[in-house]
Amino acid sequence: MPLIMESTPTIAAKDPAQYPLLRNLQFSPIKEGEEQYIVLWDPTGLSKERLVLPLNYFFIVQHLDGEHSVQDIGAIYLKRFGEFLMPNKVEQLLTDLDTKLFLEGPRTEQAKQQALAAYRQAPSRLPQFAGRSYEADAAKLRAQINGFFTSKEGPEVKASEHAGKPIKALVAPTFELKHAGPLYAWAYKELQEAQQPDLYVLIGTAYSGLEQLVAMTDKDFETPLGLVKVERAVTDRLREQIPSAFTDELAHHNEHALEFQLPFLQESLGKNRPFTIVPILTSFSADSLRDPQVREQVETFLQILKDALAATGKSYCVVVGAELAHIGMRYGDSAPPTDFSFHRCMQIDLEMLKHVENRDPEEFAQFIQKENDQRRISGFSPIYSLLRLIQAETGQVLRYDRGITDQYNSTVTYASMAFF
Repeated sequence: MPLIMESTPTIAAKDPAQYPLLRNLQFSPIKEGEEQYIVLWDPTGLSKERLVLPLNYFFIVQHLDGEHSVQDIGAIYLKRFGEFLMPNKVEQLLTDLDTKLFLEGPRTEQAKQQALAAYRQAPSRLPQFAGRSYEADAAKLRAQINGFFTSKEGPEVKASEHAGKPIKALVAPTFELKHAGPLYAWAYKELQEAQQPDLYVLIGTAYSGLEQLVAMTDKDFETPLGLVKVERAVTDRLREQIPSAFTDELAHHNEHALEFQLPFLQESLGKNRPFTIVPILTSFSADSLRDPQVREQVETFLQILKDALAATGKSYCVVVGAELAHIGMRYGDSAPPTDFSFHRCMQIDLEMLKHVENRDPEEFAQFIQKENDQRRISGFSPIYSLLRLIQAETGQVLRYDRGITDQYNSTVTYASMAFF
């Protein structure tokens, strides 16, 4: 999970040399013997490096927020650990972070501009996780996907009660396919048996964070199963009317939330079935919708998107890649989850998802607002967007599960859903 959870990262108004600002990195606790460490990495893929830190150094890193000077951090460190922080150690750490592109500054900004230029010049968005998270060979990938449908954790063999009806939307996980593949299959079985449209609006969580509230791209997506084309009639209209929606286009380069959906989509529709997509990443919280300016921006984007989709004259299905709660030390809790805390989390998740089943976006938002997002619902913005974009008669949770993400049983929950 990000160290910085806001949709819009903090902007350092002070000299970054004196007030260092850490980028929106992810971290996870690891254990080696009796020692505990924290590993940091860049979810955007701009940096390929990882950095393993002892806990006292992670304490320093957590204060690299652009508001604390190096001297401030030294004073806080002394108060916390009862020992002086040697300036040369801080300088060495900052140099290492900057070299790895973990700090905001000129070096990182130059790397971002080079990466953006390369992304925009590429003929298509290449798969980033083929060969790592799923099979890179087409035949093996088809076998892998089909294996998720037939596994004992996969969907029931009997036909869906909605078979033959026009499908309006799906919610699927974004968790690693080798663990959550059968959960994806529960959602995509509904698509296989439904009346299928030719246009799919893919909305995923931007796990690396965004400067804007949404990020679009008009790149076609390459997968081991072939090229998936973007619906230019929609993306061109959005680029013309809301150019800021493409400001964070580079976020698509290394984001898995949409990429993990594509092989399931391709295999479910069949290799000879043409279809197009509208790829969107979102990064606004339920709490941020209390801000009239944020709400207006979200409303404007979704309305223009709806108008653009209607103008195509095509029916469409919204496909969301999203996870639910994040509990445990990796996500900021002071202790690992217990069986009791997980089951309590599951009860709250299913209560929350009742509002999604009822197609009520505002009740869904208010539910998370009331609990102050204590369980860190990362899939809020794509699911909220789905509910605002569709008109459906029914919504249903098909399957619910969780994944373990570290040695301390930090847990992510997710569900598959379908709307008709």
